[in-house]
Amino acid sequence: MEALSKTKIDRLGDRLRKGNLTDDDLRLLDEYRRSFSRAYEVVVGTIRNELGLEPTGRPAKSTTSITDKLRRESIRLTQIQDIAGCRLVVQEIFEQEHVITTLAQLFLKSTVIDRRQKPSHGYRAVHVVVMIDKQPVEIQVRTALQQVWAELSEKLSDLFAPAIKYGGGPDDIQSLLADACVAIAKHEEREHRVIEAQRKLEKRLAQTSLTEDLRVAIMALQADGVSVQANLRTTREKLLKTLRETVDTL
Repeated sequence: MEALSKTKIDRLGDRLRKGNLTDDDLRLLDEYRRSFSRAYEVVVGTIRNELGLEPTGRPAKSTTSITDKLRRESIRLTQIQDIAGCRLVVQEIFEQEHVITTLAQLFLKSTVIDRRQKPSHGYRAVHVVVMIDKQPVEIQVRTALQQVWAELSEKLSDLFAPAIKYGGGPDDIQSLLADACVAIAKHEEREHRVIEAQRKLEKRLAQTSLTEDLRVAIMALQADGVSVQANLRTTREKLLKTLRETVDTL
């Protein structure tokens, strides 16, 4: 469709970045935004049908958000990968891993962007960008802890300064967000290690060559692991409660 050619849209992005838009530009931008609707519906429908999850999101990024991103980052309008996007929030880190793997299997043309090991200004999550008819749709996959951290960042940005989400704003607020990020990362890493250890023990128990003494020892380790998992779940709920109360009281 000539009206939505890459060159034309990128030139529109240049004008959008400078802020000198005409009525025709606004109509073209709206047309471009709406062109992602079908791809978005395909992604959301597949997630509902195949994963049994209910994503939240929007088929088109707002004009203000697009403009801010163009001014904040050195990218062209056609390079923005989250014009259309949705979000999945799962309970814990291993469930997050499962969902990411499943999404990569469901959408063969996909790219996984993992922001957990190298957070973006404290923001931790995994983004799966899938291509539907050459149009990208971003799927954010967050744990409950990662979600409440993002809500805290959003709330502080609304109250004090939009730049907080991107590493700016008062130092004490950045320290608060950084401390919360580290606490969440450490907890989720512990959860991941324990669950992974339990899975390895299960594989060992499936081996027919084990002696009875070794089998008993492995089962004892499994029991210890179950207890550790229960304690981690309790810790996770306490951390969630503390962060949620912080968000609610702001």
